Amino acid sequence: MLSLERLRALCAVAEHGSIGAAARALHVTPSGVSQQLGKFEREVGVTLLVPAGRGVQLTDAGRLLARRGQEAISLLAQAESEVVSLDRDVVGELRIGSFSSAGRVVVPTAVATLRRRHPQLTVSFSAGETEELIPAIVRRELDLAVVDSWVTMPLHLPEDAVHTLVHRDSADVALSRDHPLASRDHVDLDEIADMPWTTWKKGAVFHTWLVQTLRSRGVEPDIRYEVPEFAAQLEFVAHGLAAALVPRLARVWVPDTIAIVPVRPTLEREIYALRRADNDRPTVRAGIEALTEAFAGIGA
Repeated sequence: MLSLERLRALCAVAEHGSIGAAARALHVTPSGVSQQLGKFEREVGVTLLVPAGRGVQLTDAGRLLARRGQEAISLLAQAESEVVSLDRDVVGELRIGSFSSAGRVVVPTAVATLRRRHPQLTVSFSAGETEELIPAIVRRELDLAVVDSWVTMPLHLPEDAVHTLVHRDSADVALSRDHPLASRDHVDLDEIADMPWTTWKKGAVFHTWLVQTLRSRGVEPDIRYEVPEFAAQLEFVAHGLAAALVPRLARVWVPDTIAIVPVRPTLEREIYALRRADNDRPTVRAGIEALTEAFAGIGA
């Protein structure tokens, strides 16, 4: 019978590309990982790793065992989840992650609901961008993540993840009050596409989304001010320097010198509660329920 701990070590090396990175992911020492893999090679009687630059590379046998090992680990996690589900008490730990605006507006309400309903449940929270949260779910560092997917830039979700729609959001354009379009009930995206823009820094999801959205209208966006928060972007808008596309969920406070105008076509995003397919514990189901209720509250 193969050792589960040695399988975990091999899978971690396969995922992270080096013994050092695998050790950090497993919260053990590199020598501990090396010892586990050395024992594993002696156990199966074949070479599993070979040096490759500063890291290591799996042999054919190593890749086979890593692939099967990941399947075995997932099956064991699913079995554990199913056993736990036989007991309907919501106890233990729930680790939630979320992108920033949902983490500020919605998650605290959901956590308060969970604490009130399930006193024996310990809830922790960490903020991050969607592109950081998805790998954290895959690596089992989080139990539940709140992620967003823009219609004009759909999110790619891993096959071993399950998503539940909890909210639909949209973005409007922020213009200075003295802009000619500021008094309109709505503006067409084509009317504003060639304006100067302020958005997040290059490489951030919002930056990429803005670029793709405007390019879909045949316009290469003129992004002049890259600022990593919506409040600061609105300051550039207030001075008439640029326009900004701001999701409704992210609008906590808007200065009087700014007009918020709906855009056509509507720029929508879907917000999901994301979990691993093999993690359907009562704690996770309770978390999804609380998040759904909290989002429904802001919708009202």
